[in-house]
Amino acid sequence: MAKKELFRQLPSIDGIIQKKKIQDLMEQYSEKFVKEQIRLVVDGYRKKILNLPDNGVLNIREEEVIQDICQSVKDLFKPSFVRTLNGTGTVVHTNLGRSLLAKEAVDHMMEVSTAYSNLEYDIKKGERGSRYNIITEILTRITGAEDALIVNNNAAAVFLMLNSMAKGKETIVSRGELVEIGDSFRISSIMEESGTNLVEVGATNKTHLYDYENEISEDTAVLMKVHTSNFKILGFHESVSIEELVLLGEKYNIPVVEDLGSGTLIDFTPYGLSPERTVMEALEEGADLVSFSGDKILGGPQAGIIVGKKKYIDALKKNQLLRAFRVDKFTLAALESTLLLYLDPKDAMEKIPTLRLMTMDEKKLQEKAEKLKEQLSSLDGLKIRIIDGVSTVGGGAFPMEELPTKVIAITSNQPAHVIEEKLRLSSIHLIGMIREEEYLLDIRCLFEEDFEKIKEVLENILEDDQ
Repeated sequence: MAKKELFRQLPSIDGIIQKKKIQDLMEQYSEKFVKEQIRLVVDGYRKKILNLPDNGVLNIREEEVIQDICQSVKDLFKPSFVRTLNGTGTVVHTNLGRSLLAKEAVDHMMEVSTAYSNLEYDIKKGERGSRYNIITEILTRITGAEDALIVNNNAAAVFLMLNSMAKGKETIVSRGELVEIGDSFRISSIMEESGTNLVEVGATNKTHLYDYENEISEDTAVLMKVHTSNFKILGFHESVSIEELVLLGEKYNIPVVEDLGSGTLIDFTPYGLSPERTVMEALEEGADLVSFSGDKILGGPQAGIIVGKKKYIDALKKNQLLRAFRVDKFTLAALESTLLLYLDPKDAMEKIPTLRLMTMDEKKLQEKAEKLKEQLSSLDGLKIRIIDGVSTVGGGAFPMEELPTKVIAITSNQPAHVIEEKLRLSSIHLIGMIREEEYLLDIRCLFEEDFEKIKEVLENILEDDQ
């Protein structure tokens, strides 16, 4: 069919607007946006016609054009920030929202977001208060620190500490600790942007105490240690401990600051994970300030947490940049409720999803895998088997840790990449993996209440193939 004839078949914009379905849309949604989507959809059809090869075929039916417009309008008003199902086995998945909040944290957020709250009001005194006091008591009680401060993420915490304590002066740090974090952001760049002059010492694999001491001058304001939480150096390696840095700092009256990165309040070795220094250990070893994230293995909302000596926290609170980094009531509510669970480590392990998923035993993983396999086994056209696999903690934490897991391996008449795409784009947005010709779902981070939805979506995919 000639392109001219195809253009004639395309309904006019004025004609489309008069259709009942479109009129109904305009009553339900903004007339302005509906008309914009009509033009976009019609323009899309025009481009298809223009790009059509001479021998190409394109069927244009008014009903389909109207349906495309209706779907386009609905998609426009549908949130793009949506729930996903994590079949990758990475517990703290940076791309999939990192840590899942405990029910207690979600409930507390709902409570303070749907009513007025004492965000900056001291109920006992009946006067203006500070939002930072909300979280200080619980943090100092758990960590043993003199004081605490919350900002919007750990990068902001590092920036604020150095801007407050070492702007225009020098910060000494080991070259082997200048890590790169997500989205190509480098700790060294963040530190330099704070206004401090960065002095790198040692080599990538070896830094000695004398490397620090040799660079100390009258301009040295901070001795910095950065926990390399997203990688490990193996073999010929040596670094300076916080205890050694603290003694050096005391000798020259220079504060010692440690960025723990992910940061943990629990010793995970009883659960089979590798040793990881806790926030409390860093403080006990003498660090003047310690910063860490709230939304990684702590299991709370995105936040940068700073704990340590009161005189340094007071200096941070006086920094005008604090207002640019301050957290809102939702973060404070979620973080406070998460931290309250840490008062009883058993509660934390059972009720904080990140901790529960990290330490899930193989028996539970096997049970979950068998349950999902059983639900999917009734679907014709699928071959399903349970295989051993390895999960990761993610979020820059425990980089060498391998968590034994169970994986559902799926094959069908459709190639694995087709199954992956259809499940990812489905209503449940299931994110899985591909290995060779199999579609894989690590069972660790999938929840049993979603198994029926997974079955329904897979059933629809198989029906579409028939």
